[in-house]
Amino acid sequence: MTALTQYERIEATGLWRPGAEAQRVEVIVSIGDATLTISDKADRALSHWSLAAVHRLNAGKRPALFAPSDDPEEAENLEIDDDVMIDAIEKVRKTLLKRRPRQGRLRSGITLSLLAGLTIGAVTWLPDALTRQTLAVLPDVTRQDVGNELLTRIRRISGTPCDSPLGQAALRRLSTRILGDDAPRVVVLSSGVGTASHLPGQTVLLNRALVEEYEEPDVAAGFILAEHLRAKAHDPMLDLLDHAGLIATVRMLTTGTISGEVLDSYAETLFTDPAPSLDPAALLDLFAASRVRATPYAYALDKSGETTLTLIEADPIPVSDAQPLIPDSAWVSLQGICGE
Repeated sequence: MTALTQYERIEATGLWRPGAEAQRVEVIVSIGDATLTISDKADRALSHWSLAAVHRLNAGKRPALFAPSDDPEEAENLEIDDDVMIDAIEKVRKTLLKRRPRQGRLRSGITLSLLAGLTIGAVTWLPDALTRQTLAVLPDVTRQDVGNELLTRIRRISGTPCDSPLGQAALRRLSTRILGDDAPRVVVLSSGVGTASHLPGQTVLLNRALVEEYEEPDVAAGFILAEHLRAKAHDPMLDLLDHAGLIATVRMLTTGTISGEVLDSYAETLFTDPAPSLDPAALLDLFAASRVRATPYAYALDKSGETTLTLIEADPIPVSDAQPLIPDSAWVSLQGICGE
C-alpha cells in the first residue's frame, strides 16, 4: 500500500530532464506503491523513483524541483508546479521514512560498525559481509527500482523495447500461463541480449528472435522458465553489487540508491558474461510444473541436441499430451510485437 491512501494514483504533469545535457520533456507523474513513476503521454514508463529516496532541490519554492536521490552528481531531475502533487510527494516520502525507523537505525548501526573496522577488514571479510547484509535488508520495491533503472540504461544498447499493444498482451498471457499470477515481467528487445537474461525486480529479457524465428511459443516459454529459475537460484542483485564495489554497496545499504555511472557500467557488461548453468533436474521439474515441453527449448539451445539430450529424453510433457500455451491469434500477435 502507499504511504497515504488519499494520494494513491494521483497524476500531474511535469518537466523531466533525464540527464545533465538532455532537453526537458513534458511527462505525466504518478504516485503508486511507494514509487513515483514518470511516463510519456503514451503511458510508457520512462523512469521510476523510490519515494523514500526522493530529494527536494529547492525547499519551499515553486515550481518544486526534485531528484531521485541526494547524490550531488545526480543529473536527473523533475520540475512540478502542481500543489497537490508536490504536497503528496512530500507527505508520502516523509511517511515512508517514518514507517522505517527500525530499519533505518539498523542500517545506520551496521554501517557505522562496518566503517569503524573498514581499514582492518576491507581486504578480508568486510566486502562479503556487507554484500550479504545489503541483500538481506533490501526491500522488493528497491529491487524493482534498480531493475527499472537498469532497463532504461540498457535501452541505449538495445534500443526501445518492443511494445506492440497486442504483442504485449499476448506476452503477458504467455508468462501468466506458465508461471501464474506471480510471473515476472517479460520484455522483448530488438538487440543487445543474445537470447535471454534477467534483471533485479523480476524482469526477464528476451531477444526478438525467440518469438519471430520459431513456429511455436514453447521456445520463448522455455527461456522465460530458465531465466526465472536462474533468478531464484542466484540473486541478480548479487552480481550487480559485486560489480559495483564496496563504496556503491555502502550507498545501497544506507540510501537504497546506486549511481547512474555504476548502472551504466553494469548494463554494458550484463550481456557479455556467460549465463550460470542450471541443474537439469530442477529445470525439468519447472517445465513439468508449468506444463511446458522441454524439447523445443533444448533444440533452440543446441540444434543438434547433443548437449541438451537430457532435456530431450526426459521431457516431462510428451507431444501427444501437449496443449497450446496460448491461442494461435495471441501467438501471431506476439510474433509481431516488434512491428515491421
